[in-house]
Amino acid sequence: MKTVAVIVQDGAEPFGLGSLCEVWGEPYHPDDDNPVFDFRVCTPRPGRVRGRAGFDLHVEHGLQAAAEADLVCISPKYEFLDNDPAVLEAVQAAHDRGAVVYAHCSGAFALGQAGLLDGRECTTHWRYGDRLQRTFPEAIVRPDVLYVQDGNVLTGAGSAAGIDASLHLMRQRFGAKVAATTARRIVVPPHRDGGQAQYVRSPMGQTEADTLAPLLEWATAHLEEALPVSRLAREAHMSERTFARRFRDETGTTPLQWLTGQRVALAEEMLENSGLGIEQIAQRVGFGNAATLRHHFTAQRGVTPQQYRRTFCPDDLEDPGAA
Repeated sequence: MKTVAVIVQDGAEPFGLGSLCEVWGEPYHPDDDNPVFDFRVCTPRPGRVRGRAGFDLHVEHGLQAAAEADLVCISPKYEFLDNDPAVLEAVQAAHDRGAVVYAHCSGAFALGQAGLLDGRECTTHWRYGDRLQRTFPEAIVRPDVLYVQDGNVLTGAGSAAGIDASLHLMRQRFGAKVAATTARRIVVPPHRDGGQAQYVRSPMGQTEADTLAPLLEWATAHLEEALPVSRLAREAHMSERTFARRFRDETGTTPLQWLTGQRVALAEEMLENSGLGIEQIAQRVGFGNAATLRHHFTAQRGVTPQQYRRTFCPDDLEDPGAA
């Protein structure tokens, strides 16, 4: 993945565009050693693009800039179904030639108009999920998740979830270390699983009792140990029922789902940065054995631990017994 094109249209939503620029448009910096992309913002008619946040954009490139891009992003806009036919043609052509097509937030409606959501899992901002499903009944809309990848089509929920979806793709193509470095640069968590709920009823730090942040930090340092809900509840000084409810309210997920995600993320780092065998890594991250690690890793990353290691592990760390 070397060339990234972001398509904007009249009614451009600035935060969505900004999130794409933050991840994919960053120049090289020696402190990060980050990959640098041929990053292009383009539009059907170059020049002034009308915005809806008190300012307009000036875009120099036409849609030809997306014709050979490895990743074509559709930036969100306020008029969901008012998409230029030339944009829909460009998106269809990108998909047909095998490029990754990523629609952020309301950009999913353009994918639907281009015929790319039929029979495909997708998402959008939680406010617009029902409308997306009604408009494109053949789509499989999952309005309660942060992002969904189905083949070479990626859709993300609204606002900050655009960063999560981009980091997911960055991790998939360049590995956990590069994605974590990118996240650190823009000061966001390195990984929120795509299945995490979009809407958290009581955000962290806004509950009546103390936040669960200290417990999450403690659990992250003890992933190799058995961590049933009963133990986590004791550490949090709550009943199991209260703990389970509070955990869902503060994190948007269940303790088991959160722990599984943390363990997979740690396994990912160890596969990249250590020569430990798969069985050893499984024990170190708390899965107990290689089969359990393989099951969860494949479910969340789409590849086996062995395949991930072959892709991202430096040659000098490879261990003949690691597979």
